[in-house]
Formats: sequence, C-alpha cells, structure tokens
Amino acid sequence: MIPDYSSRTLDDLTSLVGKRAVVTGGAQGIGAATVARLAEAGADVLVTDIDEVGAAAMAATVAQQTGRKVISTRIDIGDTSTIVAAADLCVEKLGGIEIWVNNAGVYPTTGPAIDAADDFVDRLMQINVRGNFACAREAARRMNGGVIVNLASTTGFRAAPGISAYVMSKHAVVGMTKSLALEFGPKNIRVVGVAPGPIDTPGVQDQLAPLKAAGLDVGARMSQTLLGRAGQADDVARVILFLATDMAAWITGEVVAVDAGSLAG
Repeated sequence: MIPDYSSRTLDDLTSLVGKRAVVTGGAQGIGAATVARLAEAGADVLVTDIDEVGAAAMAATVAQQTGRKVISTRIDIGDTSTIVAAADLCVEKLGGIEIWVNNAGVYPTTGPAIDAADDFVDRLMQINVRGNFACAREAARRMNGGVIVNLASTTGFRAAPGISAYVMSKHAVVGMTKSLALEFGPKNIRVVGVAPGPIDTPGVQDQLAPLKAAGLDVGARMSQTLLGRAGQADDVARVILFLATDMAAWITGEVVAVDAGSLAG
C-alpha cells in the first residue's frame, strides 16, 4: 500500500512524537544541537558520547527544556561492545529505535600524508568508518522501519591536501550510506547522509587552535562561504531533523550538503 502523505498536515509530517532516537557524539556541537531539535519535535532521545558527564548534562538540559524522555550513556564507537550496549539500552529504556544519527567522529588533522603514522590512520578509520558501520548495523537489527543518518563531510566529495586520511574516511561514509540504503530499503529503513561544510563548533575550534596561535584569522577564513558566514551546529541539526521526519519519507541513499555552497565552486 502506498502511503498518502498528501492528506497529512504539516504539523503531523514534521512531528516525531512516538519516535525513539539515538545520537552519537551528542554531548556538544552538531550532536548536541541534533539532540535538542529531535526532542523539540517530540522524539525521546538517547544521548551517547565518549564524554559520559557531558552526555548526561546535555540529556538533563534537553529533558527539562522539552519535557521529553532524554537519557544518556557512554559510548566509544571504536568499541563495538559499547555500541551494542547503547542500542540495547535504547530498546530497554525508550521502547525501540526509529532514528539513529551517526554523528561521532574524528576531526581532520593537518599534515602531509608522508608523515602520517599508521596508528593514527587506523584509529581514524576505526571511528569514522568501521564504528559508524557497526552503529548502522546494530540500529538496523533493532529497527522495524526508520531512518539512519550518517554524518559525512564535503570532503567526502572532493580532495583536500593535508587531511588525506580524513578525506578517505568521509568518502567511505558516502559510499556506505548509499550501499546501506540499498540493503535496508526492503526493511523500510531509510539511510541518508549529511555533509557539513565549515561549521563553527567547539571541536573544530580546538582543531584549529594551532592555526590560530600561528596568526591565522580562523573566523575570517571560515566565513568565506557564498553566504558570508561560517555554519553553526544548528544549521546542520535542522537538516538532520528534516531527514528524520516524514517530510523526507521518499529520500534514501542521498547525502545532503550543508555547506553554504562550498561544493558549488
């Protein structure tokens, strides 16, 4: 039977009431903004992060602001056992999983590939690729329909010097998103991606600290977009929210750039 979305109201199409969501890396930045938006739309949310204290604080804040059931747990997506435990906790405490947002990841590190150490590359791939794959797998095992959102990057569509390992990992996320959409579609699970451009988050600021110390005007550099400003975490969270709702019910296998046109040039 073909669902008749045209007969549903806009409020209904954008509502997540009755949905249960997991957000990895939810203690700050894009993850935290996503937790807030999903809960605002009516979802109950499991906030996960390697920073257990930060995840708990974010969960408490959002629960108070929205009145939704928002809980937290520690997760290290480089450790599959913690992924399984988080997925099971969501089912146990919230009653199921309809939305899983793979936000946690390793930021790019500048430096030539010729100097890259194997252990750094292994850890980056373990988190950004294998860990996110395991998250998607464990989510799908527990879903009866739903949506998985993977955080890619504009570097998943182009090359960039000095961050070759990171670029490699984000190309893999784009390919994973498309392939899992093919596999999970018959299970009524959509798999989509979001590719942020320059987003001003605490993690990015920490990453750019050495460049700022060397005299680079990071704020000016990040603002060199077609819209004249750097992106904010909520700019990405709003797109994730859209993809998680029935407004995007016929979108799967796509990666949406949220980049103020950085891929257009």
